Amino acid sequence: MKRRLSFQVKLFLALVCFSCLLLVLLGTILFHFIDRQLHHDLGQRARVQASQIALMPGLAAMVAARDIPGIARLIQPLRAQSDASYIVIGDTQEQHLYHSESPERINLPMIGGDNAEVLKGKTIISVRQGGIGVSLRSKAPIFNAQHQVIGIVSVGYLTSYIANINARILWQSGLYGAALLLLLFMFSWLFTRNLKKQMFRLEPKDIAQLVLQQRALLEAMYEGVFAVNEEKQLILINRAAREMLDIRQSEKDLIGKPLEDVLQTSPGFLSQRYASVSAGSHDQIAVLNQREVIVNRVAIEVEPGVESGWVYSFRDKNDINTLSSQLSQIKRYADNLRIMRHEQLNWTATLVGLLQMKHYDEAIRYIQVQSEGAQRVLDFVSARFSSPALCGLLLGKYVSAREKGIELLFDPACQLTRMPATLNETELMSVIGNLLDNAVDATLKAPVPAPVELYISDRNQELLIEVADRGCGVEDAMKPHIFRQGFSSKPDSENDIVGTEHGIGLYLVAGYIDKAGGTIEIADNTPQGTIFSVFIPNGQKHDPST
Repeated sequence: MKRRLSFQVKLFLALVCFSCLLLVLLGTILFHFIDRQLHHDLGQRARVQASQIALMPGLAAMVAARDIPGIARLIQPLRAQSDASYIVIGDTQEQHLYHSESPERINLPMIGGDNAEVLKGKTIISVRQGGIGVSLRSKAPIFNAQHQVIGIVSVGYLTSYIANINARILWQSGLYGAALLLLLFMFSWLFTRNLKKQMFRLEPKDIAQLVLQQRALLEAMYEGVFAVNEEKQLILINRAAREMLDIRQSEKDLIGKPLEDVLQTSPGFLSQRYASVSAGSHDQIAVLNQREVIVNRVAIEVEPGVESGWVYSFRDKNDINTLSSQLSQIKRYADNLRIMRHEQLNWTATLVGLLQMKHYDEAIRYIQVQSEGAQRVLDFVSARFSSPALCGLLLGKYVSAREKGIELLFDPACQLTRMPATLNETELMSVIGNLLDNAVDATLKAPVPAPVELYISDRNQELLIEVADRGCGVEDAMKPHIFRQGFSSKPDSENDIVGTEHGIGLYLVAGYIDKAGGTIEIADNTPQGTIFSVFIPNGQKHDPST
C-alpha cells in the first residue's frame, strides 16, 4: 500500500515550492529593472562624456583641418580615464577621424545609420550595430566658431560589457537568493513542525473527525455544557444547555458573544473566586438564567499552567447528584424520628408497668413529670416559630440532643414570623439542622458536655441565626476550609465508620447562605467552643404557612 505524505511534509513542500517560485519571479522582475536602469545610467554617462569631448578646446579646429594625429593625441589621455568601450570622432561625411579601439577604421564610413539627427545639432542615445559590435552609444555634434556642425563624437558601451555587469550583479544576487532560500527552508521546516505540535501531531482529517465526534458527543450529553475563552467570550455551547437555560438562539449566533450577554449568572460566577483554581471547581451551586444549577468548571490548558479558557458543565439542582447530597439531611430527620419513637416506647413501657401494678398515683405523677418539660419546649417552639416544619425539626433536635446527654437551650428572644424571600423552608431547615448537628457533635467531644444554645430572630432587616456550643472548638487554620465539600475534622477511620455524610453538611449550609445573599461567621466561644452566626437579608418576605 502506497504511503501518503504527512501534513507536515506536504505543507513544507508547498511552502518551499511557493518560496522558490516567488524568489524566481521576484528575481526576474528585479533583473529587468536593474538592466533597464543600467542601460539608462550608462546611456546618460555616454551622453555626458560625448558632450564634454565635443566641447574640448582645439578639437573643432583639428576636425575641420582633418588633423588625425592631433585628434589622437588630444583624445587618447581621455580614453585612458574613461570606462567607455570606445570613443569615436567623425566628420560631417560620416567618416572616422579617430577610433580608440580600431585605428584601422580611420577614413572608413561610420556604421549604424543614426547620424542624421546629430548632424542637425542634436545629441542622441541609441543602440546600434557598430564596427566592433552592438553597443549602447551617445553621439554629440562638434560645432565651429560659427556654430556649424563640423564633426561627430560617439561614446559607446558594448552590450557584451553591459552583459558582464549584469552577470556580475546576477551572480551576487544569486548568492543572496541562495542564502535567503536556505533560511526559507529552515523557517518552513520549523514552522511546519511547530504547527504540527500545536495540532497535537494529528492530521487534518483526524482533527476533522475529532471535531465531528466532539459535536456529536456534546449534542448527546444530558448535561449542559458551555465554554469561554480568556476574554469571557462564549466559544461553545451544546443543545442541552440552550434548552435547560431557555436560550432560543442557535449556537452559531451565540459564538463570540460575551457570556454576560448570553447568560444571567449569579453574583461572582466569573469572579476571581471561581477563576483562580487551575484544577477547577466541582459541584458549585449557582443560578443561571434564574435557574438553580450545580456547576463544574475545568480549565482549558494549551500548555501546563497556562489557562486559555474554561469549560463549564452544569445540571439542574434537583437531579440525582443533588438528591444524593440531600440524603444525609433526610437520614438525620429519620434518626430524630427513631429517637423520639424509642423514647416514647420507653415512657409507654414504664407507664404500662405502673398501671399493671395498680400504682395509679405514681403513674399520674410520672405522666406529669415527663410531659412538663416536653410541653414547655413544645409551647415555646410553637409560639415563637410560624413554620410547622421548622417546629418539628427543632423538637426532634431537642429530643435527639437530650438522648445523647446534651441539652438544647432556646434563647427566650427567639422569633421567626416570616421566611426571607431568598431562602425557602427546606433550605432554612437544612441550615439550622446541620448547624445544630455540628454543635452537638462538637459538644460530645468535650470532657464535660455543656448545653448547646440556639438563637433565631427576624426582628431587624435580616434573619439572624446563632448556634453556640462549648465543644472542642475550630482551629484557626481550619476555618478557611471548614465549608469546603468533603472537609471533615474527624479522623479517616471515624469517617469510614460514620458514613459519607461528613463534609457535606457545612458545605450545604454555605451554599444555601451564599445563594440567599447572606454571610456566615465563625467565632470562638468563651471559655471554649464555637459560635456560628448566619446573617440573611430579609428582602420581600413571605409567610411559610401560606
